[in-house]
Amino acid sequence: MNVVLVGYRGTGKSSVAAFVGRALGWPVVSLDDEIEREAGQSIPQIVRERGWPGFRELEEQLCRRFAANDSQVLDCGGGVVEREANFEALGKAGPVIWLSAAPETIVARIEGDQRRPSLTGTQSFTDEVAEVLARRTPLYQRIARYTVNTDGRSIEEIGTQVLTLIDSIVRATTRS
Repeated sequence: MNVVLVGYRGTGKSSVAAFVGRALGWPVVSLDDEIEREAGQSIPQIVRERGWPGFRELEEQLCRRFAANDSQVLDCGGGVVEREANFEALGKAGPVIWLSAAPETIVARIEGDQRRPSLTGTQSFTDEVAEVLARRTPLYQRIARYTVNTDGRSIEEIGTQVLTLIDSIVRATTRS
């Protein structure tokens, strides 16, 4: 079993993954970091050269590869839900937990982040977050078995809630 974290960027996935990984003694796999390592390029470079479809193809390949492993925390990129094939791979990997946050929270957390290219290229940052989040929310709801809201909460609070969920899943599995 793995722990799979999904959600829009800025919802705390990387920090919560690190917290949960330390608590469980499991490695943390950042799919975005693995994509950059595999491509030998940053995500903005990949998107400039291959477009979003090329990036999503790499993401799908690595999602399948890492989802097949065990006892790790998967920190998925925000757009992992953009490809149907990722739903099956991640669903088999372990419980999928959606870290959610309001658009205002996301904007406040990531407004100055230049590591990710625009997803729409035509809107203000705030409008882009709202639009993309509105499109992806049903996808996050569909893939996730659990939802943890991160608005106004510390990494420790969120991580502890995730660990409690994992503990209840393990206990329920051992009873079956």
